[in-house]
Amino acid sequence: MKNNKKEEYLKLVNYILNNEQFNKLSSFSHHGTNRLRHSIRVSYYSYLIAKKLRLDYKTTAISGLLHDFYIKREEKGFINFIKFQFIHPKAAALNAIKYFSITNKERNIIETHMCPFTKPSKYSEGWIVSIVDKTIAIYEYGIKFKHQIAFWFVSLLNIIK
Repeated sequence: MKNNKKEEYLKLVNYILNNEQFNKLSSFSHHGTNRLRHSIRVSYYSYLIAKKLRLDYKTTAISGLLHDFYIKREEKGFINFIKFQFIHPKAAALNAIKYFSITNKERNIIETHMCPFTKPSKYSEGWIVSIVDKTIAIYEYGIKFKHQIAFWFVSLLNIIK
């Protein structure tokens, strides 16, 4: 059953996954992984949730995959990090429009995936992509910093004793 869902998912998004511009995302570091892997995770888990809730899973899969489709390195520094949260959803939407025929609904989902930094989505599917994006980011940061987290946790336990 699980393989059938993966096959169905891949049929929906293969044209994006095979796009040369989109695959450039693999060269950008993102949450301890790369932007391509992150986008695939967000897309796939968003797709599964939307399918389970009987929502528009095709739009959800496409929007989730394209939500971070910008070809630019993130600039260092806290101020740049904050600015980036507001700017990159529009950049991703413009690239999605440029390279793929996305719908207005897909555009809204991409542009609003950084809520509360952006306005909230008009669609349930947009809320799914936004929440899954944040959940996956926490997971990826957890993997990136697992040794540091374990060290601080053990240190905290020793202090509490």
